[in-house]
Amino acid sequence: MRAWLRARLSAELSAGLAYDRLDMTETLVRTPGSALERYLARTPRSRELFERATASLPGGSTRTTTFAAPYPPYVMAGARAQIVDVDRNEYLDLIGNYTSLILGHGDPEVVAAVEAQVRRGSAFAAPTEVEIKLAEEIRSRLPSIERLRFTNSGTEATMLALRAARAATGRPLVARFERSYHGTHDIVSPDRTGIPATVDDLVVELPWGDIDPVVSTIAGREADVAAIIIEPIQGAGGIRAADPAFLQGLREYTRAQGMVLIFDEVISFRVGPGGVQEQLGIRPDLTTLGKIIGGGHPLAAFGGSAEIMDRFDARRPDAMSHGGTFNGNPIAAAAGLATLRALNAAAYDSLNALGARLATRLRGALSVAGSTASVDQVASLFQLRPPAGLERGQLFLELLCAGFWLAPRGMGALSVPMTEADVDTFADAAAEVLGAVSPPA
Repeated sequence: MRAWLRARLSAELSAGLAYDRLDMTETLVRTPGSALERYLARTPRSRELFERATASLPGGSTRTTTFAAPYPPYVMAGARAQIVDVDRNEYLDLIGNYTSLILGHGDPEVVAAVEAQVRRGSAFAAPTEVEIKLAEEIRSRLPSIERLRFTNSGTEATMLALRAARAATGRPLVARFERSYHGTHDIVSPDRTGIPATVDDLVVELPWGDIDPVVSTIAGREADVAAIIIEPIQGAGGIRAADPAFLQGLREYTRAQGMVLIFDEVISFRVGPGGVQEQLGIRPDLTTLGKIIGGGHPLAAFGGSAEIMDRFDARRPDAMSHGGTFNGNPIAAAAGLATLRALNAAAYDSLNALGARLATRLRGALSVAGSTASVDQVASLFQLRPPAGLERGQLFLELLCAGFWLAPRGMGALSVPMTEADVDTFADAAAEVLGAVSPPA
């Protein structure tokens, strides 16, 4: 680090300055040797890029979820389970672009598939065979999907699934669960800023975990509810898995009431070849997918019964419209197809065993360290919860400085290239960090 920059930062830290040019959303400790001071010292190039970016991009990027105070590292490259930032700091990537890179970075088969497709062409105003192959691969894994349509994001997938449910039922209301995340369109966005109050009148928020309160909440409005949408494993809600009996209760209730049941498996599809619905033997009417089905490229999908999905058949005089310049993009489809073909039962078993190992090792290490932090884990997904009184942003910076990258909120997702040594090293390091910085009980 340049001497002049070190001197400037030290002076600012000593003076307790708040870096007024940076969007500080959390209170971080600015003392010599603190996580903030160490982070600033090791990421001068990222800070330069952040300050440059804010002139063009609000918050320095185009994704709110990637921001963490004082600024996020800017990534230069990734290989397998490792990423490198522009300051040449290396990290074990424990979030994989928010669970989408299940094979890690630069998987040879995915790279080869993408390179071959790029040489043939990147996009056409026409369908391609690789789009069909990916659709067939998905249908082979999910019997509930008789027809599907591709989109560019999970947000679009849930938006269109809900629209299809309304068209199929002729009903206006949509029901979703507390702490859910189904994207950023008006009906489901957790942030209601800029969304007219009249839109909220079309949404019913449901309590999580038990069918009886769900029934009570909807009581009297059954004939107006088009669909109930649920993440079988909540992501943004904290890696919270729905009880199988609860999901089965929803299946029976929605069927009895003529409602469409939508499983949002954008994240949970990584738990096994057929997602949660295959594991539990529950068949939803519609399913939304994303993340891993694009192999690291922008691609998502929604699909389900032919009765509902055939409303998008352009041969019908009353067909629902669904455009999108890059829907089913052949590069993304090729990457997704290569990814799913690599994910056989053995790959899932190995990955999920790593997740269980991580949780066991981390819980044991936290206990030894005397930390009241906790971890929730389902398959290859986990949520690290800091103890009360510890700033989430501080834990994020501490782990970055130790060489580990999670989501700022503590969510993580393992990838196929990771080893037992990787998860053991992370578990021990995280426990050591939490043991050192946890507030007194």
